[in-house]
Amino acid sequence: MQLYLILIIVVVLFVTFSAILRRYRRCPSDKILVIYGKTGKNNSAKCIHGGAAFIWPVFQSYSYLDLTPISIECNLTNALSKQNIRVDVPCRFTVGISTETDSMTNAAERLLGLNTEDIRNIATDILFGQLRLVIATMDIEEINADRDKFLANVSTNVEAELRKIGLKLINVNVTDIRDESGYIEALGKEAAAKAINDAKKSVAEQNRYGETGKAMADKDTRVNVASADADAVKGENNAKIEIANSDALRREKQAEAERLAVAAEKVQAAKALEEAYKSERDAELARAEREEATQKANIVVAAQIEKEKMIIAAEAEAEKLRREAKGEADAIFARMDAQARGAFEILSKQAQGFNQLVAAAGGDARDAITMLISDKLPELVKTQVEAVKGIKIDKVTVWDGGNAKDGKTATSNFISGLMGSVPPLQDLFNMAGMELPSYLKGKPAEDAAQPVEDVKAEKVEE
Repeated sequence: MQLYLILIIVVVLFVTFSAILRRYRRCPSDKILVIYGKTGKNNSAKCIHGGAAFIWPVFQSYSYLDLTPISIECNLTNALSKQNIRVDVPCRFTVGISTETDSMTNAAERLLGLNTEDIRNIATDILFGQLRLVIATMDIEEINADRDKFLANVSTNVEAELRKIGLKLINVNVTDIRDESGYIEALGKEAAAKAINDAKKSVAEQNRYGETGKAMADKDTRVNVASADADAVKGENNAKIEIANSDALRREKQAEAERLAVAAEKVQAAKALEEAYKSERDAELARAEREEATQKANIVVAAQIEKEKMIIAAEAEAEKLRREAKGEADAIFARMDAQARGAFEILSKQAQGFNQLVAAAGGDARDAITMLISDKLPELVKTQVEAVKGIKIDKVTVWDGGNAKDGKTATSNFISGLMGSVPPLQDLFNMAGMELPSYLKGKPAEDAAQPVEDVKAEKVEE
Protein backbone atom coordinates (compact mmCIF):
# COMPACT_ATOMS: atom_id res chain seq x y z
CA MET A 1 0.00 0.00 0.00
CA GLN A 2 2.81 2.43 0.87
CA LEU A 3 4.57 1.53 -2.39
CA TYR A 4 1.45 2.44 -4.38
CA LEU A 5 1.16 5.75 -2.52
CA ILE A 6 4.80 6.62 -3.24
CA LEU A 7 4.33 5.68 -6.91
CA ILE A 8 1.26 7.95 -7.19
CA ILE A 9 3.16 10.86 -5.60
CA VAL A 10 6.08 10.37 -8.01
CA VAL A 11 3.72 10.31 -11.02
CA VAL A 12 1.93 13.50 -9.84
CA LEU A 13 5.24 15.30 -9.32
CA PHE A 14 6.49 14.19 -12.75
CA VAL A 15 3.31 15.36 -14.49
CA THR A 16 3.44 18.69 -12.63
CA PHE A 17 7.11 19.23 -13.52
CA SER A 18 6.42 18.33 -17.17
CA ALA A 19 3.54 20.81 -17.31
CA ILE A 20 5.78 23.53 -15.85
CA LEU A 21 8.49 22.79 -18.41
CA ARG A 22 5.97 22.97 -21.25
CA ARG A 23 4.89 26.44 -20.06
CA TYR A 24 8.51 27.75 -19.99
CA ARG A 25 9.17 29.39 -23.36
CA ARG A 26 12.51 30.53 -24.82
CA CYS A 27 12.67 33.36 -27.37
CA PRO A 28 14.87 32.86 -30.51
CA SER A 29 17.17 35.69 -31.56
CA ASP A 30 15.18 36.39 -34.75
CA LYS A 31 11.82 36.68 -32.97
CA ILE A 32 10.08 38.59 -30.19
CA LEU A 33 8.14 36.63 -27.56
CA VAL A 34 4.84 38.41 -26.80
CA ILE A 35 3.07 37.39 -23.58
CA TYR A 36 -0.50 38.66 -23.31
CA GLY A 37 -3.28 38.23 -20.81
CA LYS A 38 -2.68 39.18 -17.16
CA THR A 39 0.68 40.95 -17.52
CA GLY A 40 0.32 43.95 -15.22
CA LYS A 41 -1.82 46.96 -14.36
CA ASN A 42 -0.91 49.23 -17.29
CA ASN A 43 0.67 46.80 -19.77
CA SER A 44 -1.36 45.26 -22.57
CA ALA A 45 1.46 42.79 -23.37
CA LYS A 46 4.94 41.81 -22.23
CA CYS A 47 7.60 41.61 -24.96
CA ILE A 48 10.84 39.64 -24.57
CA HIS A 49 13.74 39.53 -27.07
CA GLY A 50 16.61 37.13 -26.56
CA GLY A 51 15.42 35.56 -23.31
CA ALA A 52 12.84 33.23 -21.78
CA ALA A 53 9.79 33.44 -19.55
CA PHE A 54 7.25 31.25 -17.77
CA ILE A 55 3.73 31.39 -19.19
CA TRP A 56 1.09 31.05 -16.50
CA PRO A 57 -1.66 28.67 -17.59
CA VAL A 58 -5.23 30.01 -17.90
CA PHE A 59 -4.10 33.58 -17.04
CA GLN A 60 -1.57 34.08 -19.90
CA SER A 61 -0.88 33.06 -23.47
CA TYR A 62 1.93 33.84 -25.93
CA SER A 63 2.83 34.42 -29.55
CA TYR A 64 5.85 35.45 -31.65
CA LEU A 65 6.73 38.44 -33.86
CA ASP A 66 9.15 37.75 -36.71
CA LEU A 67 12.18 40.10 -36.99
CA THR A 68 12.95 39.16 -40.60
CA PRO A 69 13.49 42.35 -42.70
CA ILE A 70 10.75 43.22 -45.19
CA SER A 71 11.66 44.76 -48.57
CA ILE A 72 9.11 47.24 -49.91
CA GLU A 73 9.22 48.76 -53.40
CA CYS A 74 7.70 52.26 -53.57
CA ASN A 75 7.58 53.56 -57.13
CA LEU A 76 6.22 57.00 -56.35
CA THR A 77 4.80 58.83 -59.39
CA ASN A 78 3.45 62.36 -59.95
CA ALA A 79 4.76 63.62 -56.61
CA LEU A 80 4.55 67.42 -56.32
CA SER A 81 7.90 69.04 -55.49
CA LYS A 82 8.54 72.39 -53.81
CA GLN A 83 8.77 73.96 -57.27
CA ASN A 84 5.28 72.63 -58.11
CA ILE A 85 6.82 70.22 -60.63
CA ARG A 86 5.66 66.61 -60.58
CA VAL A 87 8.43 64.03 -60.40
CA ASP A 88 8.72 60.24 -60.33
CA VAL A 89 10.89 58.90 -57.49
CA PRO A 90 11.33 55.11 -57.57
CA CYS A 91 12.53 53.88 -54.14
CA ARG A 92 13.06 50.62 -52.29
CA PHE A 93 12.74 50.54 -48.50
CA THR A 94 13.83 47.81 -46.11
CA VAL A 95 11.93 47.75 -42.79
CA GLY A 96 11.63 45.37 -39.87
CA ILE A 97 10.05 45.11 -36.41
CA SER A 98 12.02 47.18 -33.91
CA THR A 99 13.53 45.68 -30.74
CA GLU A 100 13.24 48.88 -28.72
CA THR A 101 11.01 48.57 -25.65
CA ASP A 102 8.32 51.07 -26.66
CA SER A 103 8.38 49.98 -30.30
CA MET A 104 8.03 46.29 -29.35
CA THR A 105 4.95 47.15 -27.29
CA ASN A 106 3.49 49.08 -30.25
CA ALA A 107 4.21 46.14 -32.55
CA ALA A 108 2.54 43.72 -30.11
CA GLU A 109 -0.55 45.92 -29.96
CA ARG A 110 -0.86 46.59 -33.72
CA LEU A 111 0.95 43.84 -35.67
CA LEU A 112 0.49 40.67 -33.59
CA GLY A 113 -1.27 38.02 -35.63
CA LEU A 114 -0.63 39.71 -39.02
CA ASN A 115 1.33 37.97 -41.74
CA THR A 116 4.23 39.51 -43.67
CA GLU A 117 2.05 40.66 -46.56
CA ASP A 118 -0.34 42.52 -44.23
CA ILE A 119 2.57 44.26 -42.52
CA ARG A 120 4.03 45.18 -45.93
CA ASN A 121 0.73 46.74 -47.01
CA ILE A 122 0.47 48.84 -43.84
CA ALA A 123 4.09 50.01 -44.13
CA THR A 124 3.66 50.80 -47.85
CA ASP A 125 0.82 53.21 -47.15
CA ILE A 126 2.90 55.01 -44.53
CA LEU A 127 5.98 55.17 -46.81
CA PHE A 128 4.06 56.60 -49.77
CA GLY A 129 2.55 59.35 -47.64
CA GLN A 130 5.79 60.38 -45.95
CA LEU A 131 7.75 60.24 -49.22
CA ARG A 132 5.29 62.63 -50.85
CA LEU A 133 5.59 64.95 -47.84
CA VAL A 134 9.41 65.04 -48.05
CA ILE A 135 9.42 65.72 -51.82
CA ALA A 136 6.95 68.59 -51.33
CA THR A 137 9.50 70.35 -49.08
CA MET A 138 12.54 70.07 -51.42
CA ASP A 139 13.64 71.46 -54.79
CA ILE A 140 14.34 69.16 -57.71
CA GLU A 141 18.00 70.27 -57.69
CA GLU A 142 18.29 69.18 -54.03
CA ILE A 143 16.57 65.85 -54.67
CA ASN A 144 18.73 65.15 -57.72
CA ALA A 145 22.05 66.53 -56.54
CA ASP A 146 22.06 66.30 -52.74
CA ARG A 147 20.97 62.69 -52.22
CA ASP A 148 22.28 62.58 -48.65
CA LYS A 149 19.97 65.40 -47.58
CA PHE A 150 17.04 63.77 -49.37
CA LEU A 151 17.68 60.39 -47.70
CA ALA A 152 18.12 62.06 -44.29
CA ASN A 153 14.76 63.84 -44.60
CA VAL A 154 13.07 60.61 -45.73
CA SER A 155 14.57 58.64 -42.83
CA THR A 156 13.55 61.25 -40.24
CA ASN A 157 9.93 61.46 -41.37
CA VAL A 158 9.44 57.77 -42.13
CA GLU A 159 11.02 56.42 -38.92
CA ALA A 160 8.80 58.61 -36.74
CA GLU A 161 5.66 57.19 -38.37
CA LEU A 162 6.89 53.60 -38.54
CA ARG A 163 7.78 53.68 -34.83
CA LYS A 164 4.09 54.21 -34.03
CA ILE A 165 3.29 50.70 -35.28
CA GLY A 166 6.50 49.10 -34.00
CA LEU A 167 8.56 49.11 -37.24
CA LYS A 168 12.09 50.39 -37.91
CA LEU A 169 13.60 51.73 -41.16
CA ILE A 170 16.71 49.70 -42.07
CA ASN A 171 17.66 51.02 -45.54
CA VAL A 172 16.50 53.41 -48.28
CA ASN A 173 17.61 53.08 -51.91
CA VAL A 174 16.59 55.77 -54.46
CA THR A 175 17.17 55.15 -58.19
CA ASP A 176 16.92 57.66 -61.07
CA ILE A 177 14.56 60.58 -60.54
CA ARG A 178 12.43 61.64 -63.52
CA ASP A 179 9.91 64.42 -64.14
CA GLU A 180 7.16 64.67 -66.71
CA SER A 181 8.15 68.21 -67.82
CA GLY A 182 11.77 67.32 -68.73
CA TYR A 183 13.23 69.78 -66.24
CA ILE A 184 15.86 67.37 -64.96
CA GLU A 185 16.85 66.44 -68.50
CA ALA A 186 17.13 70.15 -69.39
CA LEU A 187 19.40 70.69 -66.41
CA GLY A 188 21.61 67.87 -67.70
CA LYS A 189 21.75 69.31 -71.19
CA GLU A 190 22.57 72.73 -69.80
CA ALA A 191 25.43 71.33 -67.82
CA ALA A 192 26.70 69.37 -70.85
CA ALA A 193 26.52 72.45 -73.09
CA LYS A 194 28.38 74.50 -70.56
CA ALA A 195 31.11 71.88 -70.36
CA ILE A 196 31.42 71.76 -74.15
CA ASN A 197 31.62 75.55 -74.40
CA ASP A 198 34.28 75.68 -71.75
CA ALA A 199 36.28 73.09 -73.63
CA LYS A 200 35.99 74.98 -76.89
CA LYS A 201 37.01 78.17 -75.18
CA SER A 202 40.05 76.51 -73.73
CA VAL A 203 41.03 75.18 -77.15
CA ALA A 204 40.55 78.62 -78.71
CA GLU A 205 42.64 80.21 -76.05
CA GLN A 206 45.40 77.72 -76.59
CA ASN A 207 45.24 78.34 -80.33
CA ARG A 208 45.35 82.05 -79.72
CA TYR A 209 48.39 81.70 -77.58
CA GLY A 210 50.09 79.68 -80.30
CA GLU A 211 49.20 82.16 -82.96
CA THR A 212 50.42 85.03 -80.85
CA GLY A 213 53.75 83.35 -80.34
CA LYS A 214 54.01 82.57 -83.97
CA ALA A 215 53.20 86.25 -84.83
CA MET A 216 55.93 87.41 -82.52
CA ALA A 217 58.30 85.01 -84.22
CA ASP A 218 57.16 85.83 -87.65
CA LYS A 219 56.82 89.54 -88.19
CA ASP A 220 55.42 88.97 -91.62
CA THR A 221 52.33 87.39 -90.21
CA ARG A 222 51.88 90.05 -87.55
CA VAL A 223 49.01 91.74 -89.26
CA ASN A 224 47.20 88.44 -89.72
CA VAL A 225 47.85 87.56 -86.13
CA ALA A 226 46.50 90.93 -85.00
CA SER A 227 43.42 90.35 -87.10
CA ALA A 228 43.09 86.92 -85.58
CA ASP A 229 43.41 88.42 -82.17
CA ALA A 230 40.70 90.89 -82.97
CA ASP A 231 38.49 88.10 -84.19
CA ALA A 232 39.25 86.09 -81.12
CA VAL A 233 38.39 89.00 -78.86
CA LYS A 234 35.19 89.53 -80.75
CA GLY A 235 34.34 85.88 -80.43
CA GLU A 236 35.15 85.99 -76.75
CA ASN A 237 32.89 88.99 -76.27
CA ASN A 238 30.13 87.27 -78.16
CA ALA A 239 30.59 84.25 -75.98
CA LYS A 240 30.41 86.36 -72.82
CA ILE A 241 27.25 87.99 -74.14
CA GLU A 242 25.71 84.55 -74.71
CA ILE A 243 26.77 83.44 -71.27
CA ALA A 244 25.24 86.57 -69.74
CA ASN A 245 22.01 85.95 -71.63
CA SER A 246 22.02 82.34 -70.51
CA ASP A 247 22.57 83.42 -66.90
CA ALA A 248 19.72 85.93 -67.14
CA LEU A 249 17.42 83.30 -68.56
CA ARG A 250 18.44 80.87 -65.84
CA ARG A 251 17.80 83.43 -63.12
CA GLU A 252 14.43 84.23 -64.65
CA LYS A 253 13.47 80.57 -64.73
CA GLN A 254 14.76 80.09 -61.21
CA ALA A 255 12.74 83.09 -59.95
CA GLU A 256 9.61 81.74 -61.64
CA ALA A 257 10.20 78.29 -60.14
CA GLU A 258 10.76 79.79 -56.69
CA ARG A 259 7.54 81.81 -57.05
CA LEU A 260 5.59 78.68 -57.99
CA ALA A 261 7.19 76.73 -55.16
CA VAL A 262 6.34 79.41 -52.58
CA ALA A 263 2.76 79.52 -53.86
CA ALA A 264 2.50 75.73 -53.69
CA GLU A 265 4.01 75.73 -50.22
CA LYS A 266 1.49 78.31 -49.00
CA VAL A 267 -1.35 76.31 -50.57
CA GLN A 268 -0.16 73.14 -48.83
CA ALA A 269 0.27 75.02 -45.55
CA ALA A 270 -3.28 76.39 -45.86
CA LYS A 271 -4.61 72.90 -46.55
CA ALA A 272 -2.70 71.49 -43.59
CA LEU A 273 -4.05 74.28 -41.36
CA GLU A 274 -7.58 73.59 -42.63
CA GLU A 275 -7.23 69.88 -41.86
CA ALA A 276 -5.85 70.71 -38.41
CA TYR A 277 -8.83 72.98 -37.67
CA LYS A 278 -11.18 70.28 -38.90
CA SER A 279 -9.51 67.69 -36.66
CA GLU A 280 -9.75 70.05 -33.68
CA ARG A 281 -13.43 70.64 -34.42
CA ASP A 282 -14.08 66.88 -34.60
CA ALA A 283 -12.19 66.41 -31.35
CA GLU A 284 -14.26 69.10 -29.63
CA LEU A 285 -17.50 67.56 -30.93
CA ALA A 286 -16.40 64.12 -29.67
CA ARG A 287 -15.49 65.61 -26.30
CA ALA A 288 -18.90 67.33 -26.09
CA GLU A 289 -20.63 64.01 -26.84
CA ARG A 290 -18.54 62.29 -24.20
CA GLU A 291 -19.37 64.98 -21.64
CA GLU A 292 -23.07 64.65 -22.50
CA ALA A 293 -22.91 60.86 -22.09
CA THR A 294 -21.09 61.31 -18.77
CA GLN A 295 -23.73 63.72 -17.48
CA LYS A 296 -26.50 61.35 -18.54
CA ALA A 297 -24.75 58.45 -16.82
CA ASN A 298 -24.26 60.49 -13.62
CA ILE A 299 -27.75 62.05 -13.42
CA VAL A 300 -30.27 60.03 -15.45
CA VAL A 301 -28.96 56.62 -14.35
CA ALA A 302 -28.83 57.71 -10.69
CA ALA A 303 -32.41 59.05 -10.93
CA GLN A 304 -33.54 55.81 -12.56
CA ILE A 305 -31.91 53.78 -9.79
CA GLU A 306 -33.55 55.97 -7.12
CA LYS A 307 -36.90 55.57 -8.89
CA GLU A 308 -36.52 51.78 -8.90
CA LYS A 309 -35.60 51.85 -5.20
CA MET A 310 -38.77 53.85 -4.41
CA ILE A 311 -40.88 51.45 -6.49
CA ILE A 312 -39.39 48.43 -4.71
CA ALA A 313 -39.89 50.08 -1.29
CA ALA A 314 -43.51 50.96 -2.17
CA GLU A 315 -44.18 47.42 -3.36
CA ALA A 316 -42.60 46.03 -0.18
CA GLU A 317 -44.76 48.35 1.99
CA ALA A 318 -47.89 47.37 0.02
CA GLU A 319 -47.01 43.68 0.40
CA LYS A 320 -46.48 44.22 4.13
CA LEU A 321 -49.89 45.93 4.46
CA ARG A 322 -51.53 43.14 2.43
CA ARG A 323 -49.96 40.50 4.65
CA GLU A 324 -50.96 42.36 7.84
CA ALA A 325 -54.53 42.80 6.53
CA LYS A 326 -54.65 39.14 5.58
CA GLY A 327 -53.37 38.17 9.04
CA GLU A 328 -55.99 40.37 10.74
CA ALA A 329 -58.72 38.94 8.49
CA ASP A 330 -57.57 35.40 9.30
CA ALA A 331 -57.58 36.23 13.02
CA ILE A 332 -61.07 37.77 12.84
CA PHE A 333 -62.32 34.79 10.85
CA ALA A 334 -60.81 32.36 13.37
CA ARG A 335 -62.34 34.32 16.30
CA MET A 336 -65.78 34.54 14.71
CA ASP A 337 -65.57 30.88 13.70
CA ALA A 338 -64.71 29.92 17.29
CA GLN A 339 -67.59 32.06 18.62
CA ALA A 340 -69.98 30.50 16.10
CA ARG A 341 -68.78 27.02 17.06
CA GLY A 342 -69.26 27.86 20.78
CA ALA A 343 -72.76 29.25 20.19
CA PHE A 344 -73.56 26.21 18.05
CA GLU A 345 -72.38 23.88 20.81
CA ILE A 346 -74.42 25.78 23.46
CA LEU A 347 -77.57 25.75 21.34
CA SER A 348 -76.98 22.10 20.43
CA LYS A 349 -76.64 21.13 24.08
CA GLN A 350 -79.72 23.22 24.99
CA ALA A 351 -81.66 21.54 22.17
CA GLN A 352 -80.56 18.11 23.42
CA GLY A 353 -81.60 19.11 26.95
CA PHE A 354 -84.98 20.33 25.70
CA ASN A 355 -85.42 17.09 23.74
CA GLN A 356 -84.69 15.05 26.88
CA LEU A 357 -87.01 17.31 28.92
CA VAL A 358 -89.84 16.82 26.40
CA ALA A 359 -89.17 13.07 26.42
CA ALA A 360 -89.35 13.07 30.23
CA ALA A 361 -92.69 14.92 30.01
CA GLY A 362 -94.14 12.14 27.89
CA GLY A 363 -93.69 14.05 24.62
CA ASP A 364 -95.88 16.99 25.72
CA ALA A 365 -94.04 20.27 25.08
CA ARG A 366 -96.41 22.26 27.40
CA ASP A 367 -95.71 19.88 30.27
CA ALA A 368 -92.00 20.20 29.53
CA ILE A 369 -92.29 24.00 29.68
CA THR A 370 -94.25 23.69 32.91
CA MET A 371 -91.51 21.52 34.40
CA LEU A 372 -88.90 24.06 33.26
CA ILE A 373 -90.88 26.92 34.86
CA SER A 374 -91.35 24.88 38.05
CA ASP A 375 -87.63 24.50 38.19
CA LYS A 376 -87.18 28.28 37.84
CA LEU A 377 -90.09 29.10 40.26
CA PRO A 378 -87.83 29.75 43.29
CA GLU A 379 -85.89 32.31 41.32
CA LEU A 380 -89.12 34.02 40.19
CA VAL A 381 -90.43 34.18 43.76
CA LYS A 382 -87.05 35.49 44.88
CA THR A 383 -87.32 38.20 42.27
CA GLN A 384 -90.73 39.23 43.55
CA VAL A 385 -89.50 39.34 47.11
CA GLU A 386 -86.41 41.32 46.10
CA ALA A 387 -88.74 44.00 44.69
CA VAL A 388 -89.81 45.11 48.21
CA LYS A 389 -86.88 43.80 50.15
CA GLY A 390 -84.89 46.98 50.05
CA ILE A 391 -87.75 49.24 51.16
CA LYS A 392 -87.05 50.80 54.56
CA ILE A 393 -90.06 52.09 56.58
CA ASP A 394 -88.95 54.02 59.64
CA LYS A 395 -92.37 55.13 60.79
CA VAL A 396 -95.98 54.53 59.69
CA THR A 397 -98.70 56.89 60.90
CA VAL A 398 -102.23 55.68 60.35
CA TRP A 399 -105.17 57.94 60.52
CA ASP A 400 -108.10 55.58 60.77
CA GLY A 401 -111.59 57.12 60.77
CA GLY A 402 -113.32 53.83 61.44
CA ASN A 403 -114.90 53.63 58.03
CA ALA A 404 -113.20 50.40 57.04
CA LYS A 405 -115.24 47.70 55.44
CA ASP A 406 -115.08 44.00 55.83
CA GLY A 407 -113.23 44.45 59.09
CA LYS A 408 -110.07 45.85 57.40
CA THR A 409 -108.21 48.73 58.90
CA ALA A 410 -106.31 51.47 57.08
CA THR A 411 -103.01 49.79 58.02
CA SER A 412 -104.00 46.51 56.45
CA ASN A 413 -105.12 48.32 53.33
CA PHE A 414 -101.76 50.07 53.09
CA ILE A 415 -99.88 46.78 53.34
CA SER A 416 -102.18 45.12 50.81
CA GLY A 417 -101.71 48.01 48.39
CA LEU A 418 -97.94 47.85 48.86
CA MET A 419 -97.87 44.15 48.02
CA GLY A 420 -100.22 44.75 45.11
CA SER A 421 -97.58 46.94 43.52
CA VAL A 422 -95.39 43.83 43.05
CA PRO A 423 -96.04 42.19 39.63
CA PRO A 424 -97.92 38.93 40.18
CA LEU A 425 -96.72 35.69 38.59
CA GLN A 426 -99.62 35.72 36.13
CA ASP A 427 -98.44 39.06 34.66
CA LEU A 428 -94.84 37.85 34.42
CA PHE A 429 -96.00 34.77 32.50
CA ASN A 430 -98.21 36.84 30.21
CA MET A 431 -95.31 39.16 29.34
CA ALA A 432 -93.26 36.05 28.49
CA GLY A 433 -96.10 34.81 26.19
CA MET A 434 -96.93 31.80 28.47
CA GLU A 435 -99.93 30.76 30.55
CA LEU A 436 -99.53 30.19 34.26
CA PRO A 437 -100.95 26.77 35.27
CA SER A 438 -104.23 26.93 37.10
CA TYR A 439 -102.81 25.31 40.20
CA LEU A 440 -100.36 28.22 40.50
CA LYS A 441 -103.11 30.82 40.15
CA GLY A 442 -105.03 32.21 43.11
CA LYS A 443 -108.16 30.10 44.06
CA PRO A 444 -111.45 31.43 45.49
CA ALA A 445 -112.11 30.84 49.15
CA GLU A 446 -114.71 28.23 48.47
CA ASP A 447 -112.21 26.22 46.44
CA ALA A 448 -109.57 26.41 49.12
CA ALA A 449 -110.77 23.20 50.73
CA GLN A 450 -110.58 21.22 47.47
CA PRO A 451 -108.54 18.11 47.94
CA VAL A 452 -105.12 17.79 46.38
CA GLU A 453 -106.31 14.80 44.35
CA ASP A 454 -108.86 17.01 42.60
CA VAL A 455 -106.26 19.48 41.73
CA LYS A 456 -104.12 16.73 40.17
CA ALA A 457 -107.13 15.42 38.27
CA GLU A 458 -107.85 18.89 37.01
CA LYS A 459 -104.27 19.17 35.81
CA VAL A 460 -104.57 15.86 33.93
CA GLU A 461 -107.81 16.97 32.30
CA GLU A 462 -106.21 20.15 31.18
